[in-house]
Amino acid sequence: MTLSQLVFRSMKKNIKHYYLYFFALIFSVTLYFSFVTLQYNPSIVEISVGVKVTAGLKAASYLLLFVVVFFVLYANRLFMKRRSKEIGLYQLIGMSKSLVTRLLALENTILWIGALSLGVIIGFLTSRIFAMILLKVLEKDVLVDLTFSVEALQMTVLVFLVLLIVVLIQTTFTIRRVSLITLFHSTAIAEEKIKKFSGFQMFLGLLGLLMIGYGYYLSTSLFEVYSENANMLLIKMLSILGSTIFGTFLVFRFSVAFLMNLARKRKKGHLSIEDVLSLTPIMHRMKANAMSLTTITVISATALAILCLSYISYYSAGSMAERNVPFDFILLNEHGEAFLEELDNKGISYNKTEIDLLNAEVETAELYEAGIPAGMEMNTKGFYQLLKLSDAQRMWPQLSLEEGEGYVSGYSSMMSEIVKIESDKPVSITTSEGDISLHIKEVKEESPLVYKLTGAGVSFIVTDQQFEQLAKDSIIGQNTIWEKQVGINIKDSSNQKEAQYIYESTTNDGYNEAANSDGYSEHFQVDSQEMYRSSTLDMFGLVIFITGFLGLAFLVTTGSILYFKQMSEADEERESYTILRKIGFTTNELMRGIYRKQLFNFGFPLIIGLAHSYFAVKSGWMLFGTELVAPLLITMGVYIILYSVFAVLTVGYYKKVVNESL
Repeated sequence: MTLSQLVFRSMKKNIKHYYLYFFALIFSVTLYFSFVTLQYNPSIVEISVGVKVTAGLKAASYLLLFVVVFFVLYANRLFMKRRSKEIGLYQLIGMSKSLVTRLLALENTILWIGALSLGVIIGFLTSRIFAMILLKVLEKDVLVDLTFSVEALQMTVLVFLVLLIVVLIQTTFTIRRVSLITLFHSTAIAEEKIKKFSGFQMFLGLLGLLMIGYGYYLSTSLFEVYSENANMLLIKMLSILGSTIFGTFLVFRFSVAFLMNLARKRKKGHLSIEDVLSLTPIMHRMKANAMSLTTITVISATALAILCLSYISYYSAGSMAERNVPFDFILLNEHGEAFLEELDNKGISYNKTEIDLLNAEVETAELYEAGIPAGMEMNTKGFYQLLKLSDAQRMWPQLSLEEGEGYVSGYSSMMSEIVKIESDKPVSITTSEGDISLHIKEVKEESPLVYKLTGAGVSFIVTDQQFEQLAKDSIIGQNTIWEKQVGINIKDSSNQKEAQYIYESTTNDGYNEAANSDGYSEHFQVDSQEMYRSSTLDMFGLVIFITGFLGLAFLVTTGSILYFKQMSEADEERESYTILRKIGFTTNELMRGIYRKQLFNFGFPLIIGLAHSYFAVKSGWMLFGTELVAPLLITMGVYIILYSVFAVLTVGYYKKVVNESL
């Protein structure tokens, strides 16, 4: 028999093993090719957003490549383990290790060529769907053509050719370093004996739980650096990462096995069949599974946290637009008269809100609770917008001030997490006659001014009388460029699109111009609320698509790893099920224990991963948007549903093995 005949007979006989490996390869090629194709799709390349789409997709392709490499190498390792007895038999009948290596290399090459061909075809068909999803997320009305990219094909072939070489090296190394007896017993060796736990192991199990708890605790106070050195933020982040990851490993390695032993001892040897099929396998395999479960948990938590934060930004686009641009349209000084005239000509009714402005130099050092954090440079004296109390009362009718009092407005939740300021403190306003003290009565997060008037800073609300006095000051008058903000709200929302078009055409897309005190022309661009929302969607729409795509890749990867691993365990336990069936246990009785086992194998990493991602998101979500609960629940809910599919598939495979065991 020739080598080629042996290869095809072997592949035909081992089709039940190959389909897993073949699926992993096809999935990897499809995912990579379809994603890379997006970079060369004309419909994607031509659209213009705040972040260049092709550049973002190219950067994300490197992360996807990491996922693909991890997935393929793990699948190959598992595939080799499942065929270890067959490889040992080849050597037993006289085949040399080099000949076995050539046999497997030829099989791998055939498989990879087939997977690459099918993956490219499927990726070509699905790339248009992904392109349509991306354009839908970005709210771009563009026709998407089904195009084949030669450049994407070349990149995919190159990547998987290199990966095939790596796999062949991995296979060769495995065959040459493993003895014949080891190959025959590789699937029968117990990973860990059930024995009495030492006090040190108990301590490590408890330490793992404490380290995770400590990481969670640190995450709740991540930005509390006002009394610390600002450089401690990086140290704190690294501490959270290290304690959480290492604590997770200790929990899987020691805590779980200890708790299982404890549960077994409480039964005093009276174990039911459900206990035997759930507690015992978990304890036996925990030593070998600890690292893989830790990896799966950390990858799942990271992917889910990034996906949640991205979706928070995307979901919050509307509310962020309302906060940063408090009116449908913003006009400054006397600019925008053509816009208003055109609205009148078109019969579009609107409400007009005028806010008088002054720009004054204010010393704000007293507002900070404990001064500026050590190591954080911050200029507490700068130019801020002042506005009248009567103008602010249009947004907050309940506001009231005594003479010499004021409000701070526009101090966002993001800034307040990093550097907090408190009320009941004075600030001083620089005038030509000296500094004037203003006692801050309250700090408000919202602002009636467009964010580009205040930048990342705040504005101050003063009484009408004090505003009029300051307006007469020569220094303040010289520094004031923008004397009035005019807010326009369209009464009928059905006219919003037409009004937006008029605004963009009559104000040069909101690009205003004014002269400063030195006579030089200054440009100042403001947004309408829709322009701000659209630009946010442009930026975070691409991010949510990329993170969603990568999140799906991570989900399928981790879920498939667990699925493949459980399939291997089911095959290894087939003889045990045969014995149990022969002594009278029914399929339903065996499956009850298997349900409990899979509930742990899939549920425990999922729960810990969800907890990790929740605390990660909770620590810094305010930097990404204004909404937390809804995006978090939606993202986690979808993740749980998709993850559960792999658990259902695993249970189905176990049921098939149990049914076939007799």
